Amino acid sequence: MSAYKPPHIPASQITPEHIYLKRRTLLAGLAAGATFAAAPGAFAAGEDLSQGEALKTVKGPIPAPADRKVTSYEDITHYNNFYEFGTGKEDPYRNSGDFQPYPWTFEIDGMVQKPQRVDIDTLLTKFPLEDRTYRMRCVEAWSMVIPWVGIPLKSILDMAEPTGSAKYVAFQTVVRPEQMPGQRGFGQPMPWPYVEGLRLDEANHPLTIIAVGLYGKTLLNQSGAPMRLVVPWKYGFKGIKSITKMTLTDKQPPNSWNLLQPSEYGFYANVNPDVPHPRWSQASERVIGEGGGFFGGERIPTLMFNGYGDEVASLYKGMDLAKNY
Repeated sequence: MSAYKPPHIPASQITPEHIYLKRRTLLAGLAAGATFAAAPGAFAAGEDLSQGEALKTVKGPIPAPADRKVTSYEDITHYNNFYEFGTGKEDPYRNSGDFQPYPWTFEIDGMVQKPQRVDIDTLLTKFPLEDRTYRMRCVEAWSMVIPWVGIPLKSILDMAEPTGSAKYVAFQTVVRPEQMPGQRGFGQPMPWPYVEGLRLDEANHPLTIIAVGLYGKTLLNQSGAPMRLVVPWKYGFKGIKSITKMTLTDKQPPNSWNLLQPSEYGFYANVNPDVPHPRWSQASERVIGEGGGFFGGERIPTLMFNGYGDEVASLYKGMDLAKNY
């Protein structure tokens, strides 16, 4: 059986103000020496889709966090990390207008019985589109609460019938330098495509979804249109955006930030207030949109597994979570 061979590797995640300059300096230094050249009937056809279009959704099985307010649509769509559009927090909003997320297809391949290419309208018509309101914790120590619309990742993978030998899922994002300014020119922060990975039991967990919308509408370009990974107990950089491929494999796949800076970013990336980042604490987080906007938000204690420990702690029983960060 052939080993999984990753594509050209890289990343997607970024910095808030007090950490921003430090992390940006790291990326600039690394780049300097590099060369880069729902219910059925939710939608009828992929080519008819557009950004921010209302979706027909159903109530999801996971209750929204009772202790947090939902972040505003404005804040969610104007403050985020998507390096393919630039390294500033508002760059995805400002620079993503040329990106064309529809029509869209992605592959499921590797250790599966039925490898296939799937188009986005299949997801929007084959499966119920569930409302899933989750906490989102960035590795940079800021957070939001986001009302996603999504589909359990397991339901999508099951279409291809993974074999018993599959242990991981590798994800790959799109490369379109003509539409994504962060992927072209000199001094790019990282190589492309961005890649990520999960253990198969993590991918199959009921909390793990492929998001196709937020606030009941299709995703905007800056938010990862048309489909992105959401794993709410992990740091946000695991949430790969604009996915083009899912590969089932028996080898742990690469993830871009770990490849870029392995001493700072691990494969697991579970939210853990007891394991600091080498350059800042993870014990607390700045809440975006509360108590002063983007840069003056209230600070609150960070919860183990981002508050989802009752659901996911058993996945890591017996593991050293400081070593497997």
